[in-house]
Amino acid sequence: MKVLLSVSDKTGLVEFAQGLHDLGMTLLSTGGTYTLLKQHHIPAVPVEEVTGFPEILDGRVKTLHPKVHGGLLAKRDDIQHMATCKAHKIDLIDLLVVNLYPFEKTIQQAHCTLENAIENIDIGGPAMIRSAAKNYQDVGVVVNPAVYPRLLKELQDNEGVLSLATKKQLCYEAFQHTALYDAMIAQYLNGALVEKTLFPSVIIPVLHQEMPLRYGENPHQKAAFYTLKGQSGFSKFKKQHGKELSFNNILDIEVAAEIVHGLSKPAVTIIKHNNPCAVAVGSCLLDAFNRAWECDSLSAFGGIIGSNQPIDTHTAMVMSSFFIEAIIAPSFSKEAFEILSQKPSLRLVTLPAKSQAKPDLVYKYVEGGFLIQTPDDLSIQDCQVVTKKQVTEEELEEMLFGFHVCKFIKSNAIVVSQHGQTLGIGAGQMSRIDAVENALKKAGEKAKGAVLSSDAFFPFKDNVLKAAEAGIACIIQPGGSVRDEESIQACNDHGIAMVFTGIRHFRH
Repeated sequence: MKVLLSVSDKTGLVEFAQGLHDLGMTLLSTGGTYTLLKQHHIPAVPVEEVTGFPEILDGRVKTLHPKVHGGLLAKRDDIQHMATCKAHKIDLIDLLVVNLYPFEKTIQQAHCTLENAIENIDIGGPAMIRSAAKNYQDVGVVVNPAVYPRLLKELQDNEGVLSLATKKQLCYEAFQHTALYDAMIAQYLNGALVEKTLFPSVIIPVLHQEMPLRYGENPHQKAAFYTLKGQSGFSKFKKQHGKELSFNNILDIEVAAEIVHGLSKPAVTIIKHNNPCAVAVGSCLLDAFNRAWECDSLSAFGGIIGSNQPIDTHTAMVMSSFFIEAIIAPSFSKEAFEILSQKPSLRLVTLPAKSQAKPDLVYKYVEGGFLIQTPDDLSIQDCQVVTKKQVTEEELEEMLFGFHVCKFIKSNAIVVSQHGQTLGIGAGQMSRIDAVENALKKAGEKAKGAVLSSDAFFPFKDNVLKAAEAGIACIIQPGGSVRDEESIQACNDHGIAMVFTGIRHFRH
């Protein structure tokens, strides 16, 4: 039995190769792999002795030869294939152990040039992998060093033979490996070799499974969490304690992180069903948490907590007295973690604020395809006061706080807030007036003198009239309705200040 070894990642190779040699297998190898085996006194045949042709072009050509690919591709049960191999003195190769030039690591280096990247595009490796995988019935192909111990044991237990089931699995992993490799190259060249385009004719996303999930949106649905290769941001979160995460948990944790990481003061949000039921800033984290909880303590029960500050001891003690599904924060102090981890089911999740960099594109799945767009990260550059009543700097700051929260609420979205604290949130209503009424109902008497924020324009002045009836002092909205003048006049009639942002924040 002959084995060809040609690896860039030499993790575990010496032990694996020694085990193969001990089983009586003949080892063929290339370049650095051959040198490593020789250093450890493991007998091996250099591949140029097999091909009768030296390695050329600075290593670009060494295994691209009929005596290599013929040995991998020949079907053992095909009489003509066997006759051809005999006629051309092609020895059969039964096991291929290959992993590829470190293209991904190369392009992640700060000073990587296009030339360096191109030189780390492997040609011979993928060609051999594909040849061996195509002939999986007869040839085993190994691309992952992590499987060496398991495969060696199977070979030892079965007189040097891999089962067909194992070879099928190795074939599948091999084509995954080359697909990932080519996808990374294509993604890199979009921008490095040609002018980068956000929406090329073909997009090749690569998804890696990070974890299985308890279930999907409902307990009868199965689910797993995948990360998009090469993207930072929310995918860098880590669960430090508690039950497995569910599909809904991750959606809620993402919204929580996005809201609080967009606020500069100590901030806390509470998420239910992918909508914030409360957001507040405070003089410290404990103050922010207390203010958030009092916004809507009924809805907060069983919610997801997001914080833009490390969780400290005092805040952890207060949090521990409530029923909370999960807490996401940049970190937890040792004492805070000890307090909160007393609850075995409470999920404690960390995500550094710097990990929240937005990707170039946002993917939304629809059955059979994806909607792809740039992220909603446009910041307000200039607000326009459109009413007779002007606004103070303090009122404008409050307006921007409420408008920021609106961005993360299912449309139609309305927020009533004051002093950096949401008082009432109207989320996901089919008509804007219903969203206004829900938010004002939540706020109650506290709406007097508060700010009302809307994710999109007011189609009618009835929204302003409801706000005036509740005592709202200021309104912030994008503007752009054909009836803007009616809303502006209604504000003027009731002494309300209104600001247009020119930016809409629909969320579906």
